Amino acid sequence: MSDDPPPAAALRSETDRRRRISLIWAIPIVTLLVAGWLAWDTLSRRGPEITISFQNAEGLQAGQSHVKHKDVDMGLVENIALSSDLSHVVVTVRMNRAADPLLTDLAQFWVVKPRLFAGSISGLSTLFSGSYIELLPSGKGGEPRRSFEGLEDPPVLQSDTPGHTFLLKAQRIGSITVGSPIFYRDLPAGEVLGWEIGDMAEDVTIHAFVRAPFDQYVHNTSRFWNASGVSVKLGAEGVSLQLESLRALLLGGIAFETPRDSPSSPVSAENHPFTLYADQEAATAASYHHHLSMKAYFTGSLSGLAAGSPVEMQGIKIGQVTSVNLVYDPKADTVLAPVTFDVEPERVTQQVYDPAGGPEGAVRRLVKSGMRAQLQTANFITGQKVVALDIVKDTPPADITVENGDVFVIPAIGGGFSDITRTAGDVLAKVDRIPFDQIGASLNETLKGTAEIANGPQLKQVLTDLSSTLANVQDVVKRLDAAAAPTLKRLPEIAAGLQETVTKANKLIGSADTGYGDNSKFKRDLDRLMGQLNDAARSIRLLSDLLQRHPEALIRGRTDTGAE
Repeated sequence: MSDDPPPAAALRSETDRRRRISLIWAIPIVTLLVAGWLAWDTLSRRGPEITISFQNAEGLQAGQSHVKHKDVDMGLVENIALSSDLSHVVVTVRMNRAADPLLTDLAQFWVVKPRLFAGSISGLSTLFSGSYIELLPSGKGGEPRRSFEGLEDPPVLQSDTPGHTFLLKAQRIGSITVGSPIFYRDLPAGEVLGWEIGDMAEDVTIHAFVRAPFDQYVHNTSRFWNASGVSVKLGAEGVSLQLESLRALLLGGIAFETPRDSPSSPVSAENHPFTLYADQEAATAASYHHHLSMKAYFTGSLSGLAAGSPVEMQGIKIGQVTSVNLVYDPKADTVLAPVTFDVEPERVTQQVYDPAGGPEGAVRRLVKSGMRAQLQTANFITGQKVVALDIVKDTPPADITVENGDVFVIPAIGGGFSDITRTAGDVLAKVDRIPFDQIGASLNETLKGTAEIANGPQLKQVLTDLSSTLANVQDVVKRLDAAAAPTLKRLPEIAAGLQETVTKANKLIGSADTGYGDNSKFKRDLDRLMGQLNDAARSIRLLSDLLQRHPEALIRGRTDTGAE
């Protein structure tokens, strides 16, 4: 028998050996394929290499710190080195290919780390994950760039926030800083992006960003003012405290408002310039377009009056003082204090002058009606004074004059606490002129003479005589008392007798009234007797008349009876 395997079995053994060889080589082949794919993927994702300059590399580590945009990984820090002049650090970053379109000259980089900026705390997550570099691209195009200068502080505003930026001109910014809030009707409406010094450092231009939808309320007639800090006023109503917000107190702030008569006007364009006023009161005063310059010459003390002091009419502010000076008047040989102030006639609801007469005619008419300028004390605690333009009755007639073509000189009169002080001074001066020394000397002489009289022999003799007279009077009184004592003892008896007499008199009067009164029989008989006597008297009178006419009737009798 032959020992060789059968042909079919040999063929199967060779086929199995080939299969084992192909499977062994499949593993490195797959590994090479995976490595190639990873290399291709890495190379395909690999973007450009950029450099970013920072003041320092605090929190950054090569090979660990990343570059992110909206928390998406955009690159990795490969190297951190000092610059050639040792003034800053240069961070080399390998960016992803997806970041290539974002790397323009408008892109911004800054290190995200825990910090307090613009009134808020940010970067707390980096306490655990470590610091990283934030990329803020620009959506407005730009030229490709590979070298950048990083920001030390993050930008206040993200580029994709809708709104408008306006330019605010101010003499000084006060406590306003980057990130200071902007308020509209006490609502946060934007932030301060920064500022730049104007020409020749005469002013400061503040870049104020107002977010949508608040930017639609900014018109060309809007007014911006510095709302930083606390405004404390001491007036007739007491202490007034005005605070925009606690954030504005800490970071500074700006507020704005738009007049009610201008919402229909178009919204202000981007970078429209505005004036930043010192406070709300100054912004309100700027809304009045007509100003009248006036001046008044005062002779009293101007302590408590300065530029910015209010000008009032009937207790309502209508302007403010612009300057206070001193001039010598050679005619009167005295020093006068001219006070120049601006009056805003638009504060009066109805203008007091017509276009024909103009403001000069109106001021002249008011002065002829008695309008005078006088100083009044607004607060007795602080001594603050105001210029009051009031109508004074029964004042001597006066007229205005015009200086420098447009400054109306208003007649001034005294008033307020200064007049009281002056009057008190005059009274004290008159009191001081009273000769108190002479009056005291005369009074001393009078008192000395009175003492001599009181201690002299004449007064003693008079007192002795008066004492003797009083003794005699007392003796007479005692005698009268002794003589009148029996009579006084009989007074009750006398009073009883008088009472009895009065009772009897009353009874007598009652009896007489009963016997002879109106209702008595005697009265009735007397009335009949008087009637009969009256009839008899009438008959006698008739007889007498008959005898006068016919005396023969005594012989013949009455003829009218027919008897002889």
